[in-house]
Amino acid sequence: MEHFPILSIITFLPLVGVFFILMIKGENSDKRAKHVALFTTVFTFVVSLILWFTFDKTTADFQFVEKASWLGDNINYHMGVDGISILFVMLTTFIMPIVILTGWISVKSRVKEYLIAFLILETLMIGVFCALDLVLFYLFFEGGLIPMFLIIGVWGGKNRVYASYKLFLYTLLGSVFMLLAMMYMYFQAGTTDIPTLMAYDFAIDAQTWLFLAFFASFAVKVPMWPVHTWLPDAHVQAPTAGSVILAGVLLKMGGYGFLRFSLPMFPVASVDLAWLIYTLSVIAIIYTSLVALMQNDMKKMIAYSSVAHMGFVTLGIFAFNVQGIEGAIMVMLAHGLVASALFLCVGVIYDRLHTREIDRYGGLVNIMPRYALVFMFFTMAAVGLPGTGNFVGEILVLIGLFKVSIWAAFFAATGLVLGAAYMLWLYRKVVFGELVKPDLKAMLDLSKREILIFAPLIFFTIWMGVYPATFMDFMHVSVENLVTNHQAALSAVAETMAP
Repeated sequence: MEHFPILSIITFLPLVGVFFILMIKGENSDKRAKHVALFTTVFTFVVSLILWFTFDKTTADFQFVEKASWLGDNINYHMGVDGISILFVMLTTFIMPIVILTGWISVKSRVKEYLIAFLILETLMIGVFCALDLVLFYLFFEGGLIPMFLIIGVWGGKNRVYASYKLFLYTLLGSVFMLLAMMYMYFQAGTTDIPTLMAYDFAIDAQTWLFLAFFASFAVKVPMWPVHTWLPDAHVQAPTAGSVILAGVLLKMGGYGFLRFSLPMFPVASVDLAWLIYTLSVIAIIYTSLVALMQNDMKKMIAYSSVAHMGFVTLGIFAFNVQGIEGAIMVMLAHGLVASALFLCVGVIYDRLHTREIDRYGGLVNIMPRYALVFMFFTMAAVGLPGTGNFVGEILVLIGLFKVSIWAAFFAATGLVLGAAYMLWLYRKVVFGELVKPDLKAMLDLSKREILIFAPLIFFTIWMGVYPATFMDFMHVSVENLVTNHQAALSAVAETMAP
């Protein structure tokens, strides 16, 4: 595999599906396009398994590296994955077939364009996690905005245009600051190579401004309070598949950015400004959980819960220890599965009744027992029930956080209680009670297609909870290396500043 361009193949394989969809003409073109998209995403996932089975878990070095001259001497096409990024590549390729199946029946207009947008988005998302050059990373990172903008703006709800523009403007504004920081780094270090920059010693004063510039972009992407307001609107207006990919993968780019850039490149600023991260994360966990309790729109409630869960991620990352960072990565992976499944649960009943208002439902267990069981499982997973992936991630974050700030750990733990409150309230209102509304009595239970969608999500959620070592073995050496290098950089600065 040393000279085989496996990462480029995985990254750009969805574009081959785009080409074939564009070539489809005549009758049943929409149906054939769906099959091409599904085959492409499944095949991409199968090919990505090569990474999983051939990855060397004993080293923190980047693997499957590809490097070629691109824009001048110092800007290269540079791809590679380590024990952290490979997990997000696998998460992306795993979720995409589920996304395609999600809109199989519900999307009836501009079907080919809808599928093309998702396939292009898959290429851009994989590219973000594989890029080892600043310019390449930025192109993939920002490029993902375009298909997501179209997915919400064309196939979304009544206020879709407002939500898509809000998403675009929030994310673009934050990324402008990141672009300016990247330009400074290039002129300072003479390269845009990410591994080189991770070892570069930036001046302490410059680190603060660079950290804040990257923070402006990643905080919006996570999203952190108070720049989270685009997320509920985007989720509510997006089609179900759009919400799945938004919660499943796109929100993880912010956390990944903190791990790839903020901690290794700006170690002093990361520590100096950790109080800001702690404050915003704790507010996000408590405030958005309370806001979620007051919602009557199911999608909006789950969207606010995502902000609270991502607060755990940022707290874990900025605990600066192995337990906290590994817990943050596990929370991101588990949230990618569970939040996606919860939006699918909303989509199932929305497709039948065409409303997301919680008050319109009640007593579904009487006519949809399979749905009630699946919804209960992911409700329990969302509140961190032992045996699910969220529990592993959250307990590790709290352990790591407790070592550096007891108060931050205490306030974060309150989010677990509030999370249980709003998720169990949602489940009780929708599933339990008397079946009295006439239009609910005609609703059908889960179809075979819907069971096929939920089955792998259930399987991997349990796998992550029961045997998390499968995933943590991949990240452990890379996380240890990240923490060691971070502490070494701080020690070196402390020595130079000592009298």
